[in-house]
Amino acid sequence: MITLSQIDKRFGSNKVLNKIDLTIKEGSVTALIGPSGSGKSTLLRCINLLEIPQAGNLRIGNEEISFSASGRPAKKDIRRICQQTGMVFQNFQLFPHLTVIENITEGLITVQRWTKSKAVKRAEELLHKVGMQHKRDAWPATLSGGQQQRVAIARALAPSPKVLLCDEPTSALDPELSLEVVAVLRQLANEGTTMLMATHDLRLAANIANNVVFLDGGEIIESGTSQGIFTQAKKARTQSFISTLTDTLPDTWEI
Repeated sequence: MITLSQIDKRFGSNKVLNKIDLTIKEGSVTALIGPSGSGKSTLLRCINLLEIPQAGNLRIGNEEISFSASGRPAKKDIRRICQQTGMVFQNFQLFPHLTVIENITEGLITVQRWTKSKAVKRAEELLHKVGMQHKRDAWPATLSGGQQQRVAIARALAPSPKVLLCDEPTSALDPELSLEVVAVLRQLANEGTTMLMATHDLRLAANIANNVVFLDGGEIIESGTSQGIFTQAKKARTQSFISTLTDTLPDTWEI
């Protein structure tokens, strides 16, 4: 589904991703873990091209794009890749001046050129999926954080992207509200949605992700199955990182 080859990303002289090679299988859930500043969020933003790498190659499904330091890809090529992804942000990023259902239909109508009736039908289906159909006409400011994130997930899923990218989807929520979002993500995982998430929440990674990738200093240090990484990590740096958070890991595995 997704293949990254030799992806480099710099901000000025600061290299934040160094020769990243990563393959994400269709229908799988992969968690990116690592300390703050390790490159997790930047890697997600390079996949949906909110950030443009300086080198490497990216393939999503049948769509492929290459990067070089000599120039930015053409807008049509960027748009072609962006349409393959849906993005869920840490702080929801809902439009405050639009109602819940308008937040979901806006992109379908203005970007995808769907008819309003078709967009509304799709939005209502997704609001039902995430348990927010009763808030279709509410304003974002009247919703809890968990409710806003569930709406944001519905919006990201609206154009049926090939992969759902989640950037710290529960970190802005208290534990009780985060359970609402975890339940939705688990449901999507069980339905075979391809997901790649950056998270500090090891419980979320352990119980939803099939695979875990540990990054540090802009490099992939280790990757493998969730249970393998969390119980039998081979690299000392991975073991050290996980050992500081062992109380967040589940007693039983439900992968």
